[in-house]
Formats: sequence, structure tokens, C-alpha cells
Amino acid sequence: MKTNKIIKFVLSIALCQVAGLIGSLFTTPSIPTWYASLQKPSFAPPNWLFGPVWITLYTLMGISLYLVWNKGLKNKLVKKGLLIFGIQLALNALWSFLFFGLRSPLYGFIEIIVLWIAIGFTILKFYRISKNATFLLLPYITWVTIAAVLNYYIWILN
Repeated sequence: MKTNKIIKFVLSIALCQVAGLIGSLFTTPSIPTWYASLQKPSFAPPNWLFGPVWITLYTLMGISLYLVWNKGLKNKLVKKGLLIFGIQLALNALWSFLFFGLRSPLYGFIEIIVLWIAIGFTILKFYRISKNATFLLLPYITWVTIAAVLNYYIWILN
């Protein structure tokens, strides 16, 4: 692998992990306090599962980003795909701020619907550039779907 490709690969994964780190600044302090006090549905995953799942998802997102970025910034489809990817990544971090930082399941639920749509658009754009990049995002949209349902129930129950 050429040095340029290695740098792109590492930067792609690092960017996604940084988005996760930003989100965790709002999430981590709220887990043992506010989140622990909420009523949750019976299907809520245990708290310990969220960290490993998100680290894995951010890694898959980073690899997906790399596969698209590696197609070249001269390609208009790549530029649009990367822009939409960036938007959904920012929305991902924003959800943590709204749900955990502001302690608002309502704002979190509204935003996670927007996030889900943005991920859908990212998948559609990436599909035209790299099918492998698209497949790497499928676990992400699946988990966000589960998170949206969980967010909804937490909003309703509380």
C-alpha cells in the first residue's frame, strides 16, 4: 500500500473515531447518572455493549470513507458522497449532545430520524461509487434503526 493510501486510510478511521470521541464527551458522564435513572424498554441493550459496538461501527464507517475517498476528489460523485458522509457524521455527534448533553429524548428522537435519513442518502451515494463502501455502512444504519426505536421508547416512557 502506498504511503498516500495508508495516510488516507488512517485519517478516514481517525476522523470517524474522533466523531465518536466527541459524542462520548456528552454520553459518558450521563450514563451512571441521568441515563441510569430513565425507564427503558425491556429490549434495551446493556450499557457495556454500546462502547464496543460504536467503536466497531466507527471503524467500518472509516473504512467505507476511505474506499470512497480513494476513488479521487476529482470525481463529482465522490465529492458529493463525501459531503453527505460529513453531514451524517456531524449529525451522529450531535445526537449525543441532544440526547445525553441536553438530556432530551425528544430532541434526540427528532435528530436521530434526520440522522437515519442522512445515512440513507450516504448509502445511496456511496453505492454509485463503491459497493463495498456501501456494505460497510449497513451495520451502522441497522444499529441506528435500533437506537431510534430505543430513543423513541425512552421518550415515551419518560
